Amino acid sequence: MSISLTESAAQRIQAFLASRGKGEGLRLGVRTSGCSGMAYILEFADTINEEDTVIEDKGVKVIIDGKSIIYLEGTELDFVKEGLNEGFKFNNPNVSSECGCGESFHV
Repeated sequence: MSISLTESAAQRIQAFLASRGKGEGLRLGVRTSGCSGMAYILEFADTINEEDTVIEDKGVKVIIDGKSIIYLEGTELDFVKEGLNEGFKFNNPNVSSECGCGESFHV
């Protein structure tokens, strides 16, 4: 199982966790949603469940539930700033198509 973080993403997650003052790491997953079928979920994880997979990259724990793993294999999580916008970007080699608004994808 390989999920990776860019240096920019790792620094941003570490800053969020530090300002929050608690948390095991970042929970990454997918859910059924949007016009293309699936959407990413990003949230802080205060606990690690028995069925979770934990990957540590650049000092950050990425926690993935068992159902999401197959959709995220090989994904790189980046944090980008483009003009006035900033946010996390998913470089997922499993994606076959994305919706026009960029909120959902299909594998």
